[in-house]
Amino acid sequence: MRQPDPERQAVAVFAALTDPTRRALLEELARAGPATVTDLARRLPISRQAIAKHLGQLAEAGLISPGEPAGRRHPYRLESAPVRTAQIWLAMLANRWDDRLTALELALDATDTKESSDNEQA
Repeated sequence: MRQPDPERQAVAVFAALTDPTRRALLEELARAGPATVTDLARRLPISRQAIAKHLGQLAEAGLISPGEPAGRRHPYRLESAPVRTAQIWLAMLANRWDDRLTALELALDATDTKESSDNEQA
């Protein structure tokens, strides 16, 4: 199976997390463990239809997956890999920024040193 592109996976995670209802569903699954749509509707002030819709979007982003069905019950559970991929992508981006900021700082220091030297000679 082909690994997802880290940036694409990060974007999917960020898009999924923009909605407060989806974040609430993730928090509930993290707090109480795997749950069905019905279980989540009992615990949260959200309709079953809205929960099902949001769970579909979370599953599409890879943040949850359906567990083994038990009869008509289909519990959903959290998947941590997409969040870890997004964290790695963010860390890589931060490192690039740090490298550029360090280069800028060195360039500014070199400019300041040159200007100080030119002023002393004048």
